[in-house]
Amino acid sequence: MDVTKMFNFDELTNSAEQLVLEELGRQLEEREGDACISEDSVMDMATYALNHVRPMYRVNLLGRLYADTLMEEHGDEVRSAVREAIEKICSEYR
Repeated sequence: MDVTKMFNFDELTNSAEQLVLEELGRQLEEREGDACISEDSVMDMATYALNHVRPMYRVNLLGRLYADTLMEEHGDEVRSAVREAIEKICSEYR
């Protein structure tokens, strides 16, 4: 059974991705002018951080409302994963 042909998965979203990208932007702003910030390195940072946080999928309105509280609940995990990603990737690009 090919469920992707039977059902619409367009609304299935990993909220962790949005949280990681927002936090990555905040932390990179603090490092403005850093030589390790390029398209490739930032994509690697996002990938690294996403692989180190729990996925937070949502699909409906209730899930969207719940997603608004995720940063409060998972903020430390996201901030830590992003900080580690930046340190790890920047050390590789230097």
